[in-house]
Amino acid sequence: MIGRRTLLATTAAMLATPAIVGRVGAQSTFDWKRCKGQTIVVSLTKNPRADNLQAHQKEFEALTGIRVESEQMPEQQQRPKMVMELASGNPSFDVTHYSLHVSKRVVGVGHWLEDLRPYLANQALTAPEYDWADMSAGALRAATQPDGRIDSLPVETDVWLVYYNKQIFADRGLAFPQTFDEMLATARKINDPANGIYGFVARGVKNANVPVWTSLLLGQDQETVTPDGRTLLTDTPEAIWAGGMYKSLLREYAPPGVVGFNWNECQTSFMQGKIGMWLDGVGFTPPLLDPKVSKIVDRVGFGLLPAGPKGHFCPVFTDAVGIPVKSKAKEAAYLYCQWATGKQMALNMVNLGGGASPRTSTYGDPTLLKSSPFGQEWLTTLLASVKIARPGLPEIVPVTEFRDVMGIALTNMIGGADPATELKKATDTFKPILEQSLRT
Repeated sequence: MIGRRTLLATTAAMLATPAIVGRVGAQSTFDWKRCKGQTIVVSLTKNPRADNLQAHQKEFEALTGIRVESEQMPEQQQRPKMVMELASGNPSFDVTHYSLHVSKRVVGVGHWLEDLRPYLANQALTAPEYDWADMSAGALRAATQPDGRIDSLPVETDVWLVYYNKQIFADRGLAFPQTFDEMLATARKINDPANGIYGFVARGVKNANVPVWTSLLLGQDQETVTPDGRTLLTDTPEAIWAGGMYKSLLREYAPPGVVGFNWNECQTSFMQGKIGMWLDGVGFTPPLLDPKVSKIVDRVGFGLLPAGPKGHFCPVFTDAVGIPVKSKAKEAAYLYCQWATGKQMALNMVNLGGGASPRTSTYGDPTLLKSSPFGQEWLTTLLASVKIARPGLPEIVPVTEFRDVMGIALTNMIGGADPATELKKATDTFKPILEQSLRT
């Protein structure tokens, strides 16, 4: 794990290297209007962060005079479309919004996105108040490729927490669980299928379900690959324990059909008041408190992910924006990326409930709690989660294949399969895929 101090020092050194950035803009003044009249196309992944960007898009257009054509697409469509277009060398967009935990290494190996270090160092292109050093250690780590390139700017770091139904807990005299074993016991006490009440819900559908399992595995102070990304740790005793916990929670205490649930089905079930606890990202908060769609507006609780036997961590997943090398409007695109990841937009996103800010200054803003509609418990849980966050997926090229293979093992567990057997089989299946990726 790269520390914040090391990353900041490395980044500062890279930005100061004359061979990389020269003296471009050293005597120039920054002007948001420098690309006035240009048009850029922005490809967005459909989620609360994209909602935030589009909600404030006209502000960017007024600030810069740049026209923005933006479109949100579901991640299942946007992700392969982005890779296909970047690989073709003829992308239809000037800015892409994407998940680093899914596509970082793919775009990095392809060198498809601009190295933004020269842009960050250019005083004519980067506003004095942008403050790259304000990014958190985790955000800096996520945005930096192994070779030191910074080919994206972090929009958000989505930490996971446990949403819980306060009324269900109160009716049963239950306290919020502090450990995974307590969470399992609490789910058992809540579960009442005869009356349509279930103790727990989380993603059961293949691929999307893997972060639930890795959330549990972090409680064993273990990730899914070694730090060098070369050796799988997916059939260790710790991984099998996490698989057993996943199986028990989803098989015994979740609603029927959970094997087909992604986050949206989980969210809908929770909003209907049928679920005691739901494990997922903090960015899914807003609809829960919207009386137009939620039946439990005044009953939603926010809890820190419980501790495991060997550690207390929660997963984090980072969204970012980047500029294709083949874009014909790179400076205008960079102004958009800079604006999208600036201090005000980070604060706007947290106030929207779209996730955790990648910037440390957000949490010192005196208006944060006052302007947030989500309350003290939400903010306290968010801040506590940020402090114990670790990557929820491995930084490897074939991360989608990893999620597919391990996801099948997890769905089989919901059906009753043995965790040790399934994880051994999945590990053996994925090992040659990982090895092949390391040779290319």
